[in-house]
Amino acid sequence: MFLPIKRRDVVALLAGAAAWPLAARAQQPAPTPGARDPRLTPARPDLAAKELAGTVDAPRFVAGKAYEVTAAQAPVRAAPTPAAGLLTEALKGERVTIYDVSPDGWAWGQLAADGYVGYMPASALSGPGPAATHKVSALRTFVFPGPSIKLPPTDTLSFGARLVVTRTEDAFAVTAAGGFVPSVNLAPAATNEADFVAVAERFLGTPYLWGGKTSLGIDCSGLVQIALNACGVKCPRDSDMQEQALGSALGGPTRALAQLRRGDLIFWKGHVAIVRDDATLVHASAQRMAVVYEPTAAAIARIRPDAGEVTSVRRLPAPA
Repeated sequence: MFLPIKRRDVVALLAGAAAWPLAARAQQPAPTPGARDPRLTPARPDLAAKELAGTVDAPRFVAGKAYEVTAAQAPVRAAPTPAAGLLTEALKGERVTIYDVSPDGWAWGQLAADGYVGYMPASALSGPGPAATHKVSALRTFVFPGPSIKLPPTDTLSFGARLVVTRTEDAFAVTAAGGFVPSVNLAPAATNEADFVAVAERFLGTPYLWGGKTSLGIDCSGLVQIALNACGVKCPRDSDMQEQALGSALGGPTRALAQLRRGDLIFWKGHVAIVRDDATLVHASAQRMAVVYEPTAAAIARIRPDAGEVTSVRRLPAPA
């Protein structure tokens, strides 16, 4: 069954909510016009970011501290416990502003790239280092302790992870941390992909994971965000945010569906898919539990009973 619940509905879930049946999660109302989106607002009942003083109610305001994700990937959760819902993931090299670290090792803060707020393991973070020189261009790549693929890998990095390369040795890029990464799996940090649809298509078969952003697991809006980011296009995290921020609407949905072209985005309540051509789309499907190709007409008919009609079709501007 298609799950129409929006990803923003998990933001306020308490610890242990991940164990509830997904369809039973209570929906939260959308932010009212002019109100701050809690997903993007570093404010809790007990404290808030210093820059929010005078605009939100909190007993304590604190200045954030810059950190960098040094783990291969870090879960960003709704509460400071491994059992809490996964809101999104932060990849190696991402920057984050941390406002609080609990005694049991959970850091609460805001991601720099898309502004998402949540809890992540403090052990996945460290003080910020030099700006990244390279990024992972393969779906995943191993990091080796020396210049040989026969050595046991020390880490695995995901597409889009960023790292500092200090030199090359044979077929390897040597990172500032001393890891050896196959150079063929990296690209300069400033390099952009040309076709975000082609990027999304590389994830074909990736398991569906609510909040996921890697080839080990990804959700519908995570797929759109990762693919667009790879092309140098800033993209919000959740599908409702994407529908508001990306491109321009092609008139009414019925008319728009008759003029689909590659790269258009089709939105439903709580879901987004990427158009491959005039007849097919690619998306991370909760029903199929994977990233799949699907005939567009069949997808619309299948989704309609649970999520209703297409809410909009949006077209991104042509690359510069």
